[in-house]
Amino acid sequence: MKYTKHVFVCTNDKDAPKKCCGSERGMELVNAFKAGLKERGLDLEIRAQRSGCLDTCALGPSLVVYPEGVFYGKVTLDDVEEIIEKHLVGNEAVERLVIA
Repeated sequence: MKYTKHVFVCTNDKDAPKKCCGSERGMELVNAFKAGLKERGLDLEIRAQRSGCLDTCALGPSLVVYPEGVFYGKVTLDDVEEIIEKHLVGNEAVERLVIA
């Protein structure tokens, strides 16, 4: 496997009135994850990228981390560092953001 973990951040945009991750800063989250991983020298083993709809619109912005398949919702830019340190590095989910 090329990457040990993969972060897919929803950047989908839908017509109003439905909430969508793209307009809720989806690409900003992608860029923040990429920058945070690169700063730590983890960008060659952990990949962050945009994805289409993860079907969690009401809980967005959302993302999923594989191979664990942990979905996170209502993620903000302030949560990125915690997800990187706790989950991507420490292998422990950030429970307050996990979508059951």
